[in-house]
Amino acid sequence: MKRTVVIILFFISSISVSAQANKDSCTLEICLLTCAPGTDLYSIFGHTAIRVLDRTRGMDVVYNYGTFDDTDPLFYIKFSRGIMRYSLSADTYENFMLEYQFEHRAVVAQVLDLDCAEKKQLYEALRTNTLEENRLYDYHFHTDNCTTRAARMIESNTRDSLIYKNILPVNSSVVPQSASGTLSGPGLSFRDMIHEYLDKQEAKWSEFGIDLFLGANLDAKVTNVEAIHFLPDYLFRGMDSAYTGNRKMVSEKQILLNFSERNSSWRGLTPRFVFLFLFLMTILLFFFRSRPYMAGTLMIFDIIFFSLLGLFGILMASMWLGRVDDVCRKNINILWALPTHLIIVFFIRKKAAWIKYYFLVTAIIALLLLVGFSWWYQRMNTAVVPILLLIIFRSFNLFQNRNHAEKTIVQR
Repeated sequence: MKRTVVIILFFISSISVSAQANKDSCTLEICLLTCAPGTDLYSIFGHTAIRVLDRTRGMDVVYNYGTFDDTDPLFYIKFSRGIMRYSLSADTYENFMLEYQFEHRAVVAQVLDLDCAEKKQLYEALRTNTLEENRLYDYHFHTDNCTTRAARMIESNTRDSLIYKNILPVNSSVVPQSASGTLSGPGLSFRDMIHEYLDKQEAKWSEFGIDLFLGANLDAKVTNVEAIHFLPDYLFRGMDSAYTGNRKMVSEKQILLNFSERNSSWRGLTPRFVFLFLFLMTILLFFFRSRPYMAGTLMIFDIIFFSLLGLFGILMASMWLGRVDDVCRKNINILWALPTHLIIVFFIRKKAAWIKYYFLVTAIIALLLLVGFSWWYQRMNTAVVPILLLIIFRSFNLFQNRNHAEKTIVQR
């Protein structure tokens, strides 16, 4: 009997020691780092990185897919064309955190519940990606960015498929979705997600610029996985509820830096206020046009105003046709910022009959855009409303002026 008990105890002890040995043999810890948004436009959407920690070896490395070279003399030309070469870099955890400490941006770690083989596989994949021939990739801000790359790296190195629960606002209950699924949340688009961050920072001018040049493709409804792959906070939420096999993907959350969320305290002059004020001032100029110099001032305003519209239209057309991605295509704003305005300003003072019809068509297009403002396939910025009113007002007035001038000539 005693011998039997000894054998059983020895067997149990052997299993325990073996399990402990296996546990100790894998000292790697892998975390998904989610960094809070900053105040600059490039950091306003937050950041994602992967931390690989091995305390027994004294290794603590952060793999960052958001590295780019802004010293390139052609950087801004490439940026406008959507040719952005980002890369994966590896840096010490201490160096990585210095920026976020300095900028008072919170950082949260999600410890991934991977087994030993998965950790080693993920670590080796990251190391392979840092090689010179592998580290560069073509950055597309809403379909292939630092968050997308980190998410795909984790997804491709788990033994079982990574399943995300739905994090989008839907009427139904939580629905599981694999990383290749297509579940869509009603009404939520890439533009909605961008606005969420810009509104928090009161970045109204940045929001206006983004809405001005990014076309209708940005209004496509996102799937659950597209949202998770797009922005760091959405990946954080997706990973927090994800599971692989019978395990939850995240075993623990650690607050590495804890700073309160910083919203912009200075509201400033919003685009809508500025353009509305400009519209009202133009009406005022119109009513006092009989005063000395007022008619000339109004003419100068028309030349400057339609020249700027034409320049914006040319820029929109260039980005529509010249970018390698599709984010600037199907841009309905080009219908009020017609590139031809830049040509017509040289004929504003001419008496050719066709000019009045040009301004009549311009006024009608702007009126149609205004009437259907809430129903067009592209969501336009509300600051466009006073611009449309201004286009309608000045275009129709220029049309009337030529009509009046022609009638006066006929009567004489």
